[in-house]
Amino acid sequence: METERKTKTMIGRVVSDKMDKTVVVAVETRRQHPIYKKSYRVVKKYKVHDETGTAHYGDTVEMLATRPLSRTKHWRLGRVLTKGEVAESAELKEISK
Repeated sequence: METERKTKTMIGRVVSDKMDKTVVVAVETRRQHPIYKKSYRVVKKYKVHDETGTAHYGDTVEMLATRPLSRTKHWRLGRVLTKGEVAESAELKEISK
């Protein structure tokens, strides 16, 4: 019987696409304070390998765990879930100038 491995996935928003073949993705999680029980958000940034350069600033993406690709890069781009409106509006502003 063959066992299928389940790779770890996370969903986040691209906050930087200035590097070559790399995007920075911010993943937001919610935690609860152990004593006061108030929930708060924690944002962590991950460097994600984007071979084809399909993800841009503002996009919501799915990222998959992979072997270490560099000192800080341990994730690869799975797919782009939604295109960011922020990126499109910034391009329109540049064109209209």
